[in-house]
Amino acid sequence: MQSYDFIVIGAGGSGLAGAMYSARLGMKTLVLGKTSGAELPVGGVITTTKVVENYPGFKKIGGMLLAKNLEEHARDYDLVEIKTEEVLDVKKQKKCFVVKTKKSEYSGKTILFATGTKWKQLPETVKGAREFERRGVNYCALCDAPLYKNRTVSVVGGSDSAAKEALILAEHAKKVYLIYRGEKIHPEAANLNRLNENKKIEIINNTNIKEIHGDEVVGKIILDKTFKGKKELDVDAVFVAIGHEILSNLAINLGVKVNEKKEIIIDHKTSETNVPGVFAAGDVTDKPFKQLITGVADACTAAYSAYEFLGREKVEC
Repeated sequence: MQSYDFIVIGAGGSGLAGAMYSARLGMKTLVLGKTSGAELPVGGVITTTKVVENYPGFKKIGGMLLAKNLEEHARDYDLVEIKTEEVLDVKKQKKCFVVKTKKSEYSGKTILFATGTKWKQLPETVKGAREFERRGVNYCALCDAPLYKNRTVSVVGGSDSAAKEALILAEHAKKVYLIYRGEKIHPEAANLNRLNENKKIEIINNTNIKEIHGDEVVGKIILDKTFKGKKELDVDAVFVAIGHEILSNLAINLGVKVNEKKEIIIDHKTSETNVPGVFAAGDVTDKPFKQLITGVADACTAAYSAYEFLGREKVEC
């Protein structure tokens, strides 16, 4: 069994930054880039953002490019290995941890959970929601918007993420319906202005999708309220942007404490969890302000804390 000083579970921006920093501290590091339920490539959530304007050092950069830069930076260190393997289980074995994947098992002196989140699905009560998954029911406008050039699509959600999805889709589609169950959508002010100025986008508030219909792919949706005299809308896709599910089950099974949202509780000075030798960073934690820059900072803190931990404990696997 291969042994590492620092095993990072999750290869989003936070995980990659933690790996880079741990290697700088001389720790042999493994990054496992596919966690339970993750649909994203190495680089994580930021790969689905078209333009990033709030990461220090870059006035404007594409999310895919930023993720690539982070990955290349981590890979530049000989002490870092990145493997796209799904982690099935993490167990304590004496003073070390055994990480089991579909392909192998690895021994780690310390662990960093940077597993992030996955997209929430539409409720199973929405007829057709599962049937048309990946056949018109989609989760990433940046990934799939070009498929709907000059077509009509819908977005479900009222957050800033939903607004961004609608704006990306409007660059390709001829019509975008933004459907939200609440009274009023709540994106950031700048994106709300962009929505209001975009003639392709129409907002439907206080409304839910009840059913999704089609032949091989999505063809129409049924609403629970009348919109412009009818409950049926002809659409070629439904993009779901209703939030994320915290991917903390692996940590929970190890005995790591979480809050009511299933976010991993960390010491925000050190990124430590309640389990000695286990750290967490990024969207999977109870950090109230979740941004790439805050996740990166916490992951770097975790790497340094792990380095100090190993200096104190003299762990041998």
